[in-house]
Amino acid sequence: MNTCDVSLAGAALKALGSGALYWPDQHLLCISDLHLGKAERIARRIGMQLPPYETRDTLTRLATDLDATSARTVICLGDSFDDLTAARSLPEEERLWITKLQAGRRWVWIEGNHDPGPIEFGGTHLAELPIGALTFRHIAKPGASGEVSGHYHPKATLQTRARAISRPAFLIDSDKLILPAYGTYTGGLRSDGQTLSKLMRPDANAILTGPKPVRVPMPRGVT
Repeated sequence: MNTCDVSLAGAALKALGSGALYWPDQHLLCISDLHLGKAERIARRIGMQLPPYETRDTLTRLATDLDATSARTVICLGDSFDDLTAARSLPEEERLWITKLQAGRRWVWIEGNHDPGPIEFGGTHLAELPIGALTFRHIAKPGASGEVSGHYHPKATLQTRARAISRPAFLIDSDKLILPAYGTYTGGLRSDGQTLSKLMRPDANAILTGPKPVRVPMPRGVT
């Protein structure tokens, strides 16, 4: 399992190359912005047909991470579904797959802006969840400390001698950790844009996802 060790508020965490976050001491796996059912929502909203395989691909990767970590708690940091109708429209096979992944685990759905209300799946539905010194929520709050969030779908670019490599990325500073989007059909917000440059401290790092996670100073624009 390819990981990058990080620390937040005294908690020893592991950023996985898949975009998931693992907290070994709590046997806890955290993921954000799965946006399950996005193909259905796009077809419903604008009539564009996308290959309807993104949910299966996302759940396959999640199953792999659960097997690798043996996590007993799973926190989904909001926007787990592209909207509430997309959640209700998932094929029965995919709904059963989610139920199977939940079996024997504590499963927490954090409310996001795409899925703000309770959804018709198992698990617990919360606005946010404090565990020890950490607080798990969907959108970062200015001034918060020990905060793990998602929402922004951060990505970062690493410039090598040969080419520029852009990937979804974790962003971390001394106060907060923002997870990349885990879902297959998700875009990203550049870390050097004003929104993330202003949100993160000057000494923030980015951890690029992929087969071998790479930690670099967070690429940023003018703050």
